[in-house]
Amino acid sequence: MSAHRPLRDQLRLPLITDVVGAAAVFVRSASNAAAMDALSAWPDAAGRVMALCGPAGCGKSHLAALWAERVGAIPLNGSEAALTDPLELEGRPVLLDIAQDADDETLFHLINLAQHDGGALLMVSRPSPRHWTVKVPDLRSRLDAVRVVAMEAPDDAVMSAILAARFAERSITPADGVIDYLVLRIDRSADAAAAIVARLDHEHRPVTRALARQVLDASAELFDGGDEGLQP
Repeated sequence: MSAHRPLRDQLRLPLITDVVGAAAVFVRSASNAAAMDALSAWPDAAGRVMALCGPAGCGKSHLAALWAERVGAIPLNGSEAALTDPLELEGRPVLLDIAQDADDETLFHLINLAQHDGGALLMVSRPSPRHWTVKVPDLRSRLDAVRVVAMEAPDDAVMSAILAARFAERSITPADGVIDYLVLRIDRSADAAAAIVARLDHEHRPVTRALARQVLDASAELFDGGDEGLQP
């Protein structure tokens, strides 16, 4: 194999799954507006290292992927980032997803490399870097100084858009009112939306509100609100 492979090929093993659907529309709402604004022109004078944090399913990885696509960032996964030579990333923006899983040495190097011309580091995680467990004192102080932008659980507008997208991917046209019905009854996460759409698709029947209720009755783990959420 040639020793002069392009950088992206050299890093193929540790990269997270290539940004799937990153070009898809990301719906702006109160739950993500602050994060969208922060990333729209970043990196900027506010610094070259930022953390994007929020609960599972809030869309932080999707929003980060859109940023990576815009600036040409190299996407890495926290637990696998150590498989790369950090020096190969010098002068490049880097997206580090599940960042809290990266080891201390890797995080330290990536933060330092972000300060070089052309560099930047966007760390994505559920908890803020201030709550990560690290053993290196210098790293602790650096993480405590990182600018943190928070996202909230998806609101109605975002959940409606996610459900509509998942139905469209499966060429399903739900009956009127189905999406609104589901938004009020499933967990507020992209995973829950994908799961309920998959279960509805599995029925191979027109997706009506009656079918949605039937599938929800058999899918208690997707509920958000217990019995009250099942009211017609």
